[in-house]
Amino acid sequence: MTQKAKSILVGLAGLLAGAALTVNLSAIADKDAETALPVEELRAFTDVFARIKNDYVEPVEDKKLITEAINGMLTGLDPHSSYLDIEAFKDLQVGTQGEFGGLGIEVGMEDGFVKVISPIEDTPAFKAGVKPGDLIVKLDDTPVKGMTLNDAVKRMRGKPGTSIRLTIARKSVAKPLVLTLTRAVIKIRSVKSTLVDPGYGYVRVTQFQEHTGELLAEALNGLYRDNKVPLKGLILDLRNDPGGLLNGAVAVTAAFVKPDSLVVYTEGRTEDAKMRLTASREHYLRPMQSDYLKNLPEGLKSVPMVVLVNSGSASASEIVAGALQDHKRAVVMGTRTFGKGSVQTILPIGNGTAIKLTTARYYTPNGRSIQAKGIEPDIVVEDPAMPESENGFGIREADLDKHLVNPADEEPAPMLNKPDDAIKAPPADKPGKNGEDKKPTALEPGEIVSKNDYQMNQALNLLKGLQILQGR
Repeated sequence: MTQKAKSILVGLAGLLAGAALTVNLSAIADKDAETALPVEELRAFTDVFARIKNDYVEPVEDKKLITEAINGMLTGLDPHSSYLDIEAFKDLQVGTQGEFGGLGIEVGMEDGFVKVISPIEDTPAFKAGVKPGDLIVKLDDTPVKGMTLNDAVKRMRGKPGTSIRLTIARKSVAKPLVLTLTRAVIKIRSVKSTLVDPGYGYVRVTQFQEHTGELLAEALNGLYRDNKVPLKGLILDLRNDPGGLLNGAVAVTAAFVKPDSLVVYTEGRTEDAKMRLTASREHYLRPMQSDYLKNLPEGLKSVPMVVLVNSGSASASEIVAGALQDHKRAVVMGTRTFGKGSVQTILPIGNGTAIKLTTARYYTPNGRSIQAKGIEPDIVVEDPAMPESENGFGIREADLDKHLVNPADEEPAPMLNKPDDAIKAPPADKPGKNGEDKKPTALEPGEIVSKNDYQMNQALNLLKGLQILQGR
């Protein structure tokens, strides 16, 4: 039996000015597949290949034809299987480390320009004065208009020590700003924390990366140290967390549940696609790594918890939310999650390339598949500061072409699938004039969570209410 490096994926892709979010897991054994080749179909393929080579209006390289054929085979299966060329494979490997050469800007697109969502603290962008809401209109002398977000991100990434000139439009400034930034090694902290009130901690996991478990332990110890006495309640914010490393999800869950509790299991056609992952060190630690969860503060296994989720919570985020919900360890609050319940395996195929292949479905401890359905919150709380599409009708797994069906019903899930027993909080007044939705309040540099965050405040109110009831 040959050995081949493999990686298991449970995440979605996100964009950062320096890296793409991705996932990775330890190597597992490969197997030799003995499958009879479809001779007639392969003959048809070679005939088409020859026709294109001979008759297409322009010469086409063999490499391009083969690459596109491979990509077509994979993309035709489901939304998450794909071919990774050399660059994409490198991006995937870099993203799991949470470290890259770049500027330190979280970005999106608006009206054809790159919009700054947030500069990362202590990065070149932060130090240069880049602010949330800034529009990047030029990269060096190249206009951003017409670029894809991927293209813009690639231009902003680069070798530490090299420079790039940004031309920025800012609402409060009449003339464009021209800033020259020197790229540096950017380290992304996937866990952020603060005390939102005396006795009440807040932890946000933005991605599940290689060091997320360690950073979570550091954050929790810090909250208890800053609070000086045991916490009365804890908010775990998984909103807009697209997923990442499977062992990161196990580590986060293990911090709050009893040892050896089932976190997630997977089912696939092959034996190595069938796994049962529990809250035990062998399922979240790397080889020879010390157990960073071993010395967490007493009381973390029982402190009242609320988990915040929304339609942007996917894959590894859903594993954590589903496990804590099934074990009745936390109240899940927010809106229905994305619904990505499949597992992808990264299979290197030589020459620095790989394929990302869907190999299994994962299930919560109680045997629920969330594929194309998502995690339903125990208490539905919509965000009044978000457009309506981000609350009840955003894009989810069920809306993607060729998505896998849920094995519970073997048919595509409906757009809305809210259980009758879900509690729905009364709607808050919509901010904004003339009934228009208001975009979420941008965080100030260094701010972890906005004091005007409606869902966070609802979670805090619930925890305070539980504390009052327990005190009676």
